[in-house]
Amino acid sequence: MPQPVGSAIHCINPKCPHPYPHSWGNKFCNSCGAPLQLKNRYVPLQQLGSGGFAKIYTVWDLAVQTEQVLKVLIEPSPKALELFEQEAAVLASLRHPGVPRVDPDGYFQVLLNKTQERPLPCLVMEKINGQTLEEILEQHPQGCPEGWVFSWFRQAVDILQELHSHKVIHRDIKPSNLMLRDSTRQLVVIDLGGAKQISPASSRQASSTKLFSSGYSPPEQIAGRGVGPAADFYALGRTMIQLLTGIYPPELEDRNTGELRWRNAVSVSPDFADLLDDLVQEDVNKRPATARVIQERLAQSQSVAQVSLFKLISSLSQTFLNWVRLVISAFTKSISDITQFLITVIVQIARACRDTIWAMVLSAIATCVTTSIGFILAYWSPLGTTVAAFVAQQLPYLFPNTQITVGSEIMMFTAAGLGTAWGLTAAGGFGQRRRYLVAALMGLLGYGLSWLVWRLAMLYSDGLEPGIGLIGVAVTLLTLGIGLPSHYLVHAVVASAGTSILFAGMVNLNLFSTPVFQIIQQPGWFDLWHYIAFFDFVSIAVSFWLGVSYYLIVPCLRFLGWR
Repeated sequence: MPQPVGSAIHCINPKCPHPYPHSWGNKFCNSCGAPLQLKNRYVPLQQLGSGGFAKIYTVWDLAVQTEQVLKVLIEPSPKALELFEQEAAVLASLRHPGVPRVDPDGYFQVLLNKTQERPLPCLVMEKINGQTLEEILEQHPQGCPEGWVFSWFRQAVDILQELHSHKVIHRDIKPSNLMLRDSTRQLVVIDLGGAKQISPASSRQASSTKLFSSGYSPPEQIAGRGVGPAADFYALGRTMIQLLTGIYPPELEDRNTGELRWRNAVSVSPDFADLLDDLVQEDVNKRPATARVIQERLAQSQSVAQVSLFKLISSLSQTFLNWVRLVISAFTKSISDITQFLITVIVQIARACRDTIWAMVLSAIATCVTTSIGFILAYWSPLGTTVAAFVAQQLPYLFPNTQITVGSEIMMFTAAGLGTAWGLTAAGGFGQRRRYLVAALMGLLGYGLSWLVWRLAMLYSDGLEPGIGLIGVAVTLLTLGIGLPSHYLVHAVVASAGTSILFAGMVNLNLFSTPVFQIIQQPGWFDLWHYIAFFDFVSIAVSFWLGVSYYLIVPCLRFLGWR
């Protein structure tokens, strides 16, 4: 005999002292002798629960090899038997996915033993695997989403339409009697033990058994008066309101009128809320008369919702198109701005390169010419000796304790400064004002003082210091004098520091000897090229670093807010 894996058998005798477990295959209970196979087909596996007048078991159906639900009536009263048989008749007459299926022979009676006063009524029905809406609500204590509740409501109305068309009212609609199948999420109405047959001559019963569920049943049912389909609608409305709000319906009642004040507790579409309010009217005549009326209102609401959805989709589509246009426009503008920016940058780079290279060329040429002239005046004319003698007479007053040898090379220094200043001024780059006289004076003064710094430094060092000191003083004063538009100190610091660093690097690469100049009383023409190379290097380096400072460093400082 096939069996479910790991199963034991349960005795359904209410008076059995040890009803469970019994080994699979036993025909009779070891404790009370009651049969364990019902109709030689159903084998009770376990008790699911009990409520009202019955106990519920899971049974194994040997005929179809699947689990079913067995409901056993344990209350001996005639009224309980009447209701039980009525439920069996109703379920057997229905074939709807929203109602548990009962076969025509699903109702039967079992005689447990010979001394039993009456047989035990049994009803076998389809087992629904799933959760009740009450269990789902426990997982969502703040209320379930409107979309879920609306879907359950629509399915429940369809099931009630089926029941009412067979002249049956449920009379006990509530969250615990509505279940969702795990496999299809289809709503199923369970526990039709309180179902009532409607008289064919009228849509309402003249009288009704006083059976109700507090909080859900309508006033006419609680009072024991005749009930009709509207009683199911009232209970369904209250059930749906509880599912939406998470609040037990009596807690929402107005103390004076008894009406439900629930709409401020949750946000629900107006049409759905209006329909639920109509279902829970105290006056039965104000409720919808039939499930068909409710279905028509749902269809109308759905049509309105579809129109609204269409409008929403159209609006969203238009919004999306506008957004796409804005994105395209913004992208096009961004491309245009980026292109314009790149063009501006390229133009500025080209301009910076042009100005810097032009300043390097002119300053190098002018420095070469004036250095050559200064060399000739210093060593091949009486002027060099006269100037050297004059400076030698004045230096003791400035540096009384220092013995500085004065040579004619001071003429060459000042001449190189004059040429560098004129070359940079003639180039006219870096936004400078062309002040030839001021630039010439600053060039003469700067390079003259740099000669003095070089001489002083050579008294104490023969390394890089004399050359760096010479460059620092010469370049700083020269830069301050060529008429740059702003940030004079920045330009001076960048030019002098950058040139000094380049000089130090070249010395380390043995491109200049240290010290750069040897004191030569009568240098030859070959020595002139050493002087030209050094002073041209200074003029070219100054031009380069002025370009870097004017076109790169100062704009960055302005961007950071330093004016």
